[in-house]
Amino acid sequence: MSSIFLPPAIQKINSQIADSVGVKLYVLRLDLMHSQVNGNKWFKLKYNLLSAKEKNVSTILTFGGAYSNHIFATAAAGNIFGFRTIGVIRGEETFPLNPTLSFAVEQGMQLVYCNRTTYRQRHTTQLQEDLKQRFDEVFIIPEGGCNLNGMRGCTEIMQNLELFDTICLACGTATTLAGIAISLHLKQKIIGFPILKGGEFLAAEIESLINNYLTSDLPALVNSPAPWELVCDYHFGGYAKVNQELIMFCQKFTQEHDIPLDYVYTGKMFYGVMNLLQQGFFQPGRLLLIHTGVLQGNQGINEKLLRKVFK
Repeated sequence: MSSIFLPPAIQKINSQIADSVGVKLYVLRLDLMHSQVNGNKWFKLKYNLLSAKEKNVSTILTFGGAYSNHIFATAAAGNIFGFRTIGVIRGEETFPLNPTLSFAVEQGMQLVYCNRTTYRQRHTTQLQEDLKQRFDEVFIIPEGGCNLNGMRGCTEIMQNLELFDTICLACGTATTLAGIAISLHLKQKIIGFPILKGGEFLAAEIESLINNYLTSDLPALVNSPAPWELVCDYHFGGYAKVNQELIMFCQKFTQEHDIPLDYVYTGKMFYGVMNLLQQGFFQPGRLLLIHTGVLQGNQGINEKLLRKVFK
């Protein structure tokens, strides 16, 4: 029998469910890349930071919620690579700061709180110009790193991984999916699992990101994206919404395979994949699950669960 050489970042999952339908299951462990700037956040930030450096801008400004993985990673990356960072946080300031915001402050990030009405305008030219005037010269990275620079970084995630037939990942802004879609061979397929309720809207976002990228002057490995689709049935009620079934699944999976899952993103995708395997959804072949990292989000979920218990 011939063996398949896999880089250390890929872990084989022994699953009777997968074996019974002829699927070989693997996980791409992006969560192991770095202790603070790991997963897809590393790829989304890479070319944004390089672009800021090329423009000689020393201050990064970005957006996120109080438990944002993106805020966490941007604060850490700024500290590591010598950028001043400003985080525009959705909602009111609350003390004591939660672990995510405490970490951001420790990394040197300046937090600016924004009411939800104003926060909804974060993509508008007017609000961004107001922020530039308030903080002088800043390089603005959209929430979640959702721009062409972020997408460019994500085109590098699947380099030299042609042996997998289908790739699955969780989707927030779907920037990662869009980047991967234009880096795959046409014989490969990618499936996104939106963690937002009503995630069907992401299809239009993905199309827009792909079209804008392919018509830009940024490097592209292909002229058209590989086949992709969204499976929108495993959001568990919406962003950061969980139930006991999901929590128990994540804990059991971690115990059996020594792979920690977060409840907000990867846990929902892994749950969906295992459920769909039981339904015979996947064709026989090699299936790769991308662990997009950012496990710190579990702290926020655990805090909310504790508040419910002691309420």
